[in-house]
Amino acid sequence: MKIVYSDKKTGKTGQVEVVKEREAILMGKKIGETIDGFPAGLEGFELQITGLSDKSGTPSRKEVDGTRKARLLLSGGAGLRYDKHGFRARRLIRGNMISADTIQVNTVIVKMGSKPLEELFKPKEKKTE
Repeated sequence: MKIVYSDKKTGKTGQVEVVKEREAILMGKKIGETIDGFPAGLEGFELQITGLSDKSGTPSRKEVDGTRKARLLLSGGAGLRYDKHGFRARRLIRGNMISADTIQVNTVIVKMGSKPLEELFKPKEKKTE
């Protein structure tokens, strides 16, 4: 499972792979809840869950309870990309709860920890050949 975190103040984002043993801490959390940054290696940080996607790439919506998949008639928002006024389409959507099928958790940093992000995660150096 991956956690994608973003800092609204700086506009920077990062991605962290969660260790298998720590994934159990996240199971059952819903979109909109605040979680501790410990599973992602961000000790002292608080993260708010803003979205999820499963192993097939299906996005989640806050209004679908549980971990189930559903085909909803959508007119906008997550899971539908179309700007024409009045357009609606039936799309496959996953529920708002983290499960074993969840592959990515999108989060926003609500509370910063004692160490700055630049210190915790240094950018990757490009190889020059």
